[in-house]
Amino acid sequence: MADPAFKDRSSNRSAAFVGGAAIGALGGLIGLGGAEFRLPLLLGPFGFAALEAVILNKAMSLVVVAFALPSRAATVPFDQIAGHWPIIVNLLAGSLPGAWLGAGWATRLRSETLYKVIAILLFIIAGVLGFGYDISAGAALVAGATQIVAGVVAGLVIGIVASLLGVAGGELLIPALILLFGADIKLAGSLSLAVSLPTMIVGFTRYSRDQNFAVIKSNRIFLLVMALGSILGAFIGGQLLGIVPSVVMMPALALILMISAIKIWRHT
Repeated sequence: MADPAFKDRSSNRSAAFVGGAAIGALGGLIGLGGAEFRLPLLLGPFGFAALEAVILNKAMSLVVVAFALPSRAATVPFDQIAGHWPIIVNLLAGSLPGAWLGAGWATRLRSETLYKVIAILLFIIAGVLGFGYDISAGAALVAGATQIVAGVVAGLVIGIVASLLGVAGGELLIPALILLFGADIKLAGSLSLAVSLPTMIVGFTRYSRDQNFAVIKSNRIFLLVMALGSILGAFIGGQLLGIVPSVVMMPALALILMISAIKIWRHT
């Protein structure tokens, strides 16, 4: 039986669906799942505690990414993704242990400390979106053994961050794929999903060993409705891609994340 301390928010289905759709649309506009924007929503208006919000965010991210990967098959076929398996394996060598470590740390941190960590990481991601996301494919920065080591280290850091926030990590994976491996933006988007899915499963498995995992059972209707809204929103956002200039959209979304990070930092 679920811990009575966990609140059941399944009655607030319409707000969960609309909120999920709005966040999904934001993510779709920039080619991500939107989990980095969903987390402040779970912590703020919906009132989940830090670890509860991270676990729910991870569960919804898993659903959205599992949907997103096959939906991109028309643009980037699976055989093209499979042809770049060395890159996927290289990043997974770091991201899988990173995801396990990050989830383990999150379950051991005091709630107040976890809020601070979340705020700092959101602020860093805001910086990536605002200043480092508008990059184009070119020659890989490094090659050979150096590239392999850099890929493992990048994967480790991304896996830790993804587990601590409950996100897929695409906002960090895509720039890493472009810079370290010279992938074009479309291929990088699909490769990031291929890396994110097993990485999130590992983090999710680690979270399942913690008592706070009961928040999923006690809020399963809320989770399902918001996840469906996120999938619909991501699809709509993808269709609107290109309508809003990235030179305007990216700084605006970065500002939203920075404001959210400040509010979470001040959370008590």
